[in-house]
Amino acid sequence: MPRRLPQLSALRAFEAAARHVSFTRAAQELCVTQGAVSHQVKGLESELGIKFFNRERQRLTITGAGQEYLAVVRDALDRIATGTERLVQRQTSGMLTVSTSPDFAAKWLVHRLGRFAEVHPEIDLRVSATMHHVDFAREDVDIAVRHGDGHWPGLHVTRLCSEHLFAVCSPTLASELGRPADVLKLPLLHFDDHTTWFAWLDAAGVAGTDAIHGPILNRASMLIDAAVDGQGIALARTTLAAWDLINGRLVRPFPIALPLSKSYWIVSPKATASLPKLVAFREWLLAQASEDTRRLDALVDQVGRAQHAPKRRNSVSKTKARQLGSKFSNKRI
Repeated sequence: MPRRLPQLSALRAFEAAARHVSFTRAAQELCVTQGAVSHQVKGLESELGIKFFNRERQRLTITGAGQEYLAVVRDALDRIATGTERLVQRQTSGMLTVSTSPDFAAKWLVHRLGRFAEVHPEIDLRVSATMHHVDFAREDVDIAVRHGDGHWPGLHVTRLCSEHLFAVCSPTLASELGRPADVLKLPLLHFDDHTTWFAWLDAAGVAGTDAIHGPILNRASMLIDAAVDGQGIALARTTLAAWDLINGRLVRPFPIALPLSKSYWIVSPKATASLPKLVAFREWLLAQASEDTRRLDALVDQVGRAQHAPKRRNSVSKTKARQLGSKFSNKRI
């Protein structure tokens, strides 16, 4: 049998009137007319068949039944208000679970967690580093940073930044490089296979590279760390190399960069994309990526190589870029 529940507006009018023992002050609190409050209370009394107020010569007194019902209604309204406040707070603060790849977490996100905590102390991040794309319907995850082409129907998707592939090495090794062909004098660090180095050398106009040797690593973060350690020269993505480049642990000895067709995207369910704490995290990610781009561009300008390098060495054909981007982007990063 369905519960008998009066209208919430009538209960609010009754509670305010009983608390103030005045229809006038209740109307002022609720921003309505005195007549509206009186009408709501009379309707409630009629619906329940109980008299809550005595009206005598412009003086209002509350009955015993009214006093008893006031305690019940006030408790109920207080519970609703508390529950509503807690629900709203969960949308703006508390735990926020982020899913991303181990490489992105290790080389980009983890270094910046303190910065996020400074500007959003009310939000506690929980980072889940995993290789699989999270299923928001089945897993307890609020937002994700994914690598791909951005085509995930049914999800809210925002690109973090554009991506390029370029050579990086430690400052010490960079001092040994004068022209692109000099990279062949150093150990070449490879990600999964040798194909990306062939493409970069071809874009740089370096001939006679039929055989390329060097260690092959299956994680992009390992590749970058090996380059930082001076173990050789590597080809790295913009996003994953940014932190070490900005902090001087890596340098770009040449401006030659291969555009990649896939990049990192901020992904969340459409139904929750506008929640305040998701918006805060998304905007923070974009601001951090934008600042990275500004600082990386400044580093290239300082070196001064980009302006003087032959145009054919700074880019590759769109077809080759798409082929390389597709192949490289499908690797585990």
